[in-house]
Amino acid sequence: MQIYNNISKYDNRYSMEDLRYPIGKFAYKRAYSAQEKDQLILQIAEIPALLREAVSGLSENQLDTPYREEGWTVRQVIHHLPDSHANTYIRFKLALTEDNPTIKPYHEDRWAVLPDTFHTPIEVSLAMLEAIHFRWVMLLKNMQEKDFEKTYFHPESQKVFNLEYVLGMYVWHGQHHIAQITSLRARKHW
Repeated sequence: MQIYNNISKYDNRYSMEDLRYPIGKFAYKRAYSAQEKDQLILQIAEIPALLREAVSGLSENQLDTPYREEGWTVRQVIHHLPDSHANTYIRFKLALTEDNPTIKPYHEDRWAVLPDTFHTPIEVSLAMLEAIHFRWVMLLKNMQEKDFEKTYFHPESQKVFNLEYVLGMYVWHGQHHIAQITSLRARKHW
């Protein structure tokens, strides 16, 4: 699967919005059909391989390059994905086993500057993302239709999210961060 972005590598006039959201912001307009959910599950399964492909061959200096001014480095984005998706996988399990549980938010910006982000080889996080997604896909493929209606409460946003919505949001989330890397590579001609 190719991650499309709306940034031309030949155009030097990038808006901050384009750089931050190269595939646009997440938009959930309606309930997904069973076939659409199957497609989303396939896309969740593809994210680790797409990330690995997006960062293949990058040097240490390139990994330490921010994808945009005042943005995270490629290295931080790589380590962020398993952190975020591990939290989401656990939120799925909480929602499936409890009645509208209140989840624990985390400060992703603070996690992104912890020492492990700068001292752990990216291969560890790439493998971690593969393992998380393997388990997550096994869970998703074996969920019943009614399971996608289960919810959790996010105390920071004061909103209830159903698992169908969260599935779509995290397909977007993975593709969004991969596109940040691929659009940087296109702009830098890496």
